[in-house]
Amino acid sequence: MLFKDRTAAGQVLAKKLADYANRPNILVLALPRGGVPVGFEVAKALNAPLDVLVVRKLGVPDNEELAMGAIASGGVRILNQSIVNQFQIPDEVIARVAVQQERELKRRENMYRGDRPFPDLKGQTVILVDDGLATGATMWAAVMSVKQQQPKEVVIAVPVAAPETCEEMQSKVEKIICANTPTPFYSVGLWYEKFPQTTDDEVRELLNKANNHHQPLLFGK
Repeated sequence: MLFKDRTAAGQVLAKKLADYANRPNILVLALPRGGVPVGFEVAKALNAPLDVLVVRKLGVPDNEELAMGAIASGGVRILNQSIVNQFQIPDEVIARVAVQQERELKRRENMYRGDRPFPDLKGQTVILVDDGLATGATMWAAVMSVKQQQPKEVVIAVPVAAPETCEEMQSKVEKIICANTPTPFYSVGLWYEKFPQTTDDEVRELLNKANNHHQPLLFGK
């Protein structure tokens, strides 16, 4: 399955989540930036509110696409110990990368949310959406961040994933939906005809569109 773009991928994914449509206490949390166009389509189809959970990959120095770990809102930090050991990455290097990414995480949170509070997740069914899963490091950090708030249920939903990552994540949440698990996988972007970088402006525009319809539900505490 080759997706035309993230919008089309979100529409396909939404059909696989149809059982969650029009339910109370459902929240779609997209991982910016690429997960937001996907999550927007999911939220729209399910008639559910949309927000973002900012997660940052901790890339291996000189090979930043390879994740040695990830951080997420709420002070979550995870490490891929096998990658750390394989590349013999010292603690001080990990700490330096983490500080850099923490700075970017806070910048994005401020840009996307401003002074709006993070939604209360307690008792909610949270659907975590991204444009794909490769190593799963950022999604696992997102799951840990969400579980700190005691949701009723955590669902992972992605258009495409490495088969082994999708299988591994099944034990971490109540439900996972990977619409496409191709073998060989290689990378997320290979399974999209168009895979441009999503911009900060696009993220804010989609959040504003979604929140115009669901603001009382999302942010009422």
